[in-house]
Amino acid sequence: MTGVDATHVEQRPMPVPGPLDVLVEVRAVGVCGSDVHWYRDGHIGSTWVTEPLVLGHEASGVIVEVGADVSPERVGSRVAIEPGVPCGRCGDCRAGRYNLCSHVRFLATPPVDGAFASHLVIPSDFAHDVPDALDDDEAALIEPLAVALWAVRKAGVGLGDRVLVSGAGPVGLLVLQVARAAGADVTVCDLSDQRLSIALDLGAQRTIDVANEALSGEFTALVECSGAPSAVMAGVTALGRAGRAVFVGVARDGHVTLPLDIVQSREITVTGTFRYAHQYPDAIALACSGRLDLRRLVTSTHPLSGVHEALLLPGHDRSALKPMIHPQQDETTSA
Repeated sequence: MTGVDATHVEQRPMPVPGPLDVLVEVRAVGVCGSDVHWYRDGHIGSTWVTEPLVLGHEASGVIVEVGADVSPERVGSRVAIEPGVPCGRCGDCRAGRYNLCSHVRFLATPPVDGAFASHLVIPSDFAHDVPDALDDDEAALIEPLAVALWAVRKAGVGLGDRVLVSGAGPVGLLVLQVARAAGADVTVCDLSDQRLSIALDLGAQRTIDVANEALSGEFTALVECSGAPSAVMAGVTALGRAGRAVFVGVARDGHVTLPLDIVQSREITVTGTFRYAHQYPDAIALACSGRLDLRRLVTSTHPLSGVHEALLLPGHDRSALKPMIHPQQDETTSA
């Protein structure tokens, strides 16, 4: 990314792993909503892109070189890349909340370059082995699956819960599948008939087109994935007594209004999520269990030279859930 709505593919020196790092040949990278925001708007909230930035953080690949203090047996391992590397020393890191580390270096978040590249250096501990049961695209989707798994766990979802998933984008559809795997009855709401149809295919017991139907029923848990202020208000209102609301989606301006009277009178628990911590091993195991369909989310694949088209797709086509970049397909063509 060289500016708003501007990309260029360039040759750079091959990165060199440090003692505890691995060099990964990148095989697949999913286009995330955050990539689209950086590209379309030039900022997310108060953080602006002020210099050229490599986008992409949902990545998988193969280890081709290791640092001096990493076992050489890791060479050749297929891995899912956990993109947020914390400092490991602050109070949050020491308490196990490394996703809240204020010194975290997260791929494709200024000024840290991301994974739309042929090769990437990452600390060995953040390159998680994946079995051959997962293909490269599925391995890249471990990152958003970790987001969904963290959200479902924060909501305390279990057997018999009645869960409302608000927003049928990629994360919402993953939340749906994780909640179903946990034994919940899941309703999904959205404005898109296409996406609601996919939700039914992926196991939703009920879908609601909120453009034509009001939310009804007393849900035990809400996982809000859209960030739309109207969806937040409607979702919280649809919770029953002692319900739990977890907010995953981010409002465009960062602010929404909550119905505080309902939160108080029903003793609703409200919390947010910020990425995830300690979720990759379980996300990989769940992806391999046969209980999820990750491939259903991959709607197109593109070479590195097609990154411009891939970044524009989600804004123009509601059926475009997860465009995938395959960097090894084309490393040199400018977009």
